[in-house]
Amino acid sequence: PLPDIETFVETLGKMGVSRHSSVVVYDAGTGAMAARAWWMLRWVGHDDVRLLDGGFAKWSREQRSVHEGEETVPQCDYEAQPRNERILTTRELASRLGEIDSLRLVDARDAARFRGEVEPIDTVAGHIPGAINLPLTESLNPDGTWKSREALRELWARVLGDDAGAPWYVMCGSGVTACHLAISGLEAGLTEPRVYVGSWSEWIRDPRRPVGGSDT
Repeated sequence: PLPDIETFVETLGKMGVSRHSSVVVYDAGTGAMAARAWWMLRWVGHDDVRLLDGGFAKWSREQRSVHEGEETVPQCDYEAQPRNERILTTRELASRLGEIDSLRLVDARDAARFRGEVEPIDTVAGHIPGAINLPLTESLNPDGTWKSREALRELWARVLGDDAGAPWYVMCGSGVTACHLAISGLEAGLTEPRVYVGSWSEWIRDPRRPVGGSDT
């Protein structure tokens, strides 16, 4: 689902976002969609972007100001500075099958889906052998806000060990919710991961690629 850069920056320009804009992203759920917007902005070279902790749900609970209807903003041109080195492709991952156990590839899908017990979206259930499962909701408190940085550091130490500077990678079903793990890891002090943008939906297009289930 990752659009080409030209399409994305055209959309940014129509929303009035320029390279000088300070951007805050939020959604009405877990923050997964907002995290995707955060990552895409960073992908095209925009660093001044933050995610609203707790999103619209917390904003509403606190009875903060809201408006109804459309917002009109002046359009502009957005000049991208792509950072394609932040992307992990299927071709690269498939060429490193023997290394996946050591790649630190973390899958954001829920545990039952990762194990292959259910699959509500894709045609094949399971996961990439050697990947590690960390459902994105593990980074959140029950009220939908983010856990403290100390709690996130403890979480990631359990998942990846103590080497915070080593490369790591994130994926999910279609490359969207993986971006939530990227924020979680950065908050925990890890280096920024590369995102497998094709993720599970693209991996299973070729039946020759290995698939793991509950026992792998």
